[in-house]
Amino acid sequence: MRFWERLDETLGRLEKAFMVFFLGLMIVVAFAQIALRNLMGVGLPWSESLVRYLVLWIGFIGASLATREGRHITIEVIRLRPPASGRCYLAALSQLCAVGVCAVMTWAAVKFVRDDAQIGNRTFLDLPTWVLETIIPATFAIMSLRFLLRALLALRRDAARQETAAPL
Repeated sequence: MRFWERLDETLGRLEKAFMVFFLGLMIVVAFAQIALRNLMGVGLPWSESLVRYLVLWIGFIGASLATREGRHITIEVIRLRPPASGRCYLAALSQLCAVGVCAVMTWAAVKFVRDDAQIGNRTFLDLPTWVLETIIPATFAIMSLRFLLRALLALRRDAARQETAAPL
């Protein structure tokens, strides 16, 4: 389990670095486009498409980071005030439901990207659109793994709590 926690932490750092880079790039490209249009009457024809895809990437990476930090939309069954012994199971159940939703979304996103690859659409700088859309299934898969990790950790905490509470 320790390996998965370290992997999650490393992935989180990488995601944050990408977020900073992509947000900076988006601001620079948008500013350059505005400045070039207003000052010189020319523009970067690919800039709007690039900014659109950067927003997509930032949004999905942000969703993955929100999952990592527990700041995502969640099913709050735990607020029903169950007994202490049931809280861990309800937390794990909530996380497992999220695993199921994210797994289905991963499958649908893979199908979407595969279909787009077969169509052969292209975007700025003649890049295939499917390459830029791979962030969608990738982040849903990462979110699935993170929810699964949280479910396993909740069950592990309950097992540890029961071991310390057991009479000798």
